[in-house]
Amino acid sequence: MLYSLPQLPYATDSLAPIISKETIEYHYGKHEKTYIDNLNNLIKGTPYEEMTLEDIIRKATGSLFNNAAQAWNHIFYFFSFSPDGGGFPKGELLEAITTHFGSFEVLKKQFVKAGTTLFGSGWVWLSSDNDGKLIISQGSNASNPLTEGLTPLLTFDVWEHAYYLDYQNRRADALNALWDIIDWDIIESRY
Repeated sequence: MLYSLPQLPYATDSLAPIISKETIEYHYGKHEKTYIDNLNNLIKGTPYEEMTLEDIIRKATGSLFNNAAQAWNHIFYFFSFSPDGGGFPKGELLEAITTHFGSFEVLKKQFVKAGTTLFGSGWVWLSSDNDGKLIISQGSNASNPLTEGLTPLLTFDVWEHAYYLDYQNRRADALNALWDIIDWDIIESRY
């Protein structure tokens, strides 16, 4: 199976000023496309060619893992946003956040701290385990909670290319701004 770059569910300029049109065009349109192209080249003629992207991530190593995970991570990231996003989670997810973190505000602070304290490049994740417990984790490079048997719910990209055009070296500002475009209906559907 060959993978392709999915069309975003919003216009490339509709997340501005949080994420500019230029960042989306470079980050998603070119950077992410390269991961998908590399992935397709790496799986040709191998047993991975018939696997889902999630199974490739769980089983692959090296360059194949890096390209598969980065392709998946970027799609997951960009499809968590909406020009009408922001606000608060609700329902079971909000109950779980309150149970595991005390409040939504505490979750946000801990999540941003995990993203700002990650040395180098990578991802910060909110995931759930099989019992529904929420976990914040940080991981370098192509890190993905699927490899740990977790269910990813939300991620922020902390590679510099994700925010540098819009925020330069102000990673914390970039991470704090992303809360205003999160589509909580999508995040809740993952829980």
